[in-house]
Amino acid sequence: MTKADVPPARLNEDGLAQGLDKRHIRMIAIGGAIGVGLFLGSGKGISFAGPAVIPIYAITGFFIFIIMRALGELLMYRPVTGSFAEYAREFLGPFYGFVTGWGYWVTWTIIGMAEITAAGIFVKYWFPSFPQYLTALIALVVIVSLNMAKVGFFGEAEFWFASIKILAILALITGGAAVLVFDIGSAGREGGIANLWSHGGVAPHGLLAVLLAFQIVVFSYQGVELIGMTAAETKDRATVLPRAINSIPWRIGIFYIGTLVVLLSLFPWDQFSASESPFVKGFTQIGLPAAGSVMNFVVLSSALSSCSAGLYSNGRLLKKLATDGLAPKRFKMTNSGHVPATAIVASGAVMLIGVAINAVVPEQAFAYISSVATLGAIWSWGVIIVCHLVYRRRVARGEVPASSFRLPFATPMCWATLAFLTMVLVLLAFDDSQRVALYALPFWAATFAVGYHVLNRRKERATTTDAEAAEADIHALRP
Repeated sequence: MTKADVPPARLNEDGLAQGLDKRHIRMIAIGGAIGVGLFLGSGKGISFAGPAVIPIYAITGFFIFIIMRALGELLMYRPVTGSFAEYAREFLGPFYGFVTGWGYWVTWTIIGMAEITAAGIFVKYWFPSFPQYLTALIALVVIVSLNMAKVGFFGEAEFWFASIKILAILALITGGAAVLVFDIGSAGREGGIANLWSHGGVAPHGLLAVLLAFQIVVFSYQGVELIGMTAAETKDRATVLPRAINSIPWRIGIFYIGTLVVLLSLFPWDQFSASESPFVKGFTQIGLPAAGSVMNFVVLSSALSSCSAGLYSNGRLLKKLATDGLAPKRFKMTNSGHVPATAIVASGAVMLIGVAINAVVPEQAFAYISSVATLGAIWSWGVIIVCHLVYRRRVARGEVPASSFRLPFATPMCWATLAFLTMVLVLLAFDDSQRVALYALPFWAATFAVGYHVLNRRKERATTTDAEAAEADIHALRP
């Protein structure tokens, strides 16, 4: 087939190409959620809660599924570019749409900083003296370049990135289980299910430490909602999106809970530390040749994959904000591949702040950045739930059509989820390393309030100017 014979890309109403197939969506749903929060952040969760981190992942995963079912119902009602920021505008008002859109953009910019920070940490496994900030800069350049390609190429790259993660996790589970069952090496002889309770108990640091681990686990799940950003560029979304969302429980069971059960059965919880990946440490201690290096490559590719998915989201969201008049018009532009190139480059440029943080405080960079990102996730997930509650009320009044993908027991599930998110927000105040997120809260609120006020003033002036010009034209027509 010649280039002239290739059919033009099918575009959505926002001028973006619908180039993502169902296999891309499935892997983006997995790849966006499995990032450094699991591969690196779980080490801190283990150091806080010990083996009790396993039920914490299960409890948090339950509420994540509720959030995703609520989002799925909204997506089937009206799939849009910008996803829940657009739903916030529709169901809660323009101010909440503005705050949610820009808040989510800031959140994923911060998460991207955490991902490139983790890349720097992982590279130190091979090159301890290589500057962490330089790795972060190289990673950022690669990720921005990848996102500038056509969306189908991006989807293909994410497919293979996510495949590497899945294969590595399955290898860890099956290999670790074989070591335990067949007593292979010292890990097999000394490991066992008893490690889950025989080293100071299931919760060795007490109840407060267990509760504080919820914040860390919440950060691990950030990105699962990225599937909402892909809706407008998905083929056959009425079938693909519900299947991807309904697969979340078994993905949580295998990729989160399954891996932690195997790791904490192989080695006592106190052999892991908050400053290194428990996955790399586990593979290294099993004793297989080069296993640690292989796993380190996997977690490095995972960080790049998750960051790439976040930049994908940010580019589309910034374009939508510009289309709605909530961001500079230049961010509406797309390149020849129907990719919001200007918005992607701008988002990547802001992530350079993460490179600077890595240059100044490399040891604390990940903790500071991840705690602030968690605050953004709590807001975004809370908005999804509140929008869903308002949507259901409008459906009951016959104001909007019902969705084909409904959340069971919607009202009690939504209120329980809001209570859970509130609990996690309050717990941020009890941990010194996470409290920085609450310090950032007044700054966020003031910035968004001022930004919305300034935007409205500009719109009012523009409207007044247009009205005056129209009136002058009318007067000019009079004899």
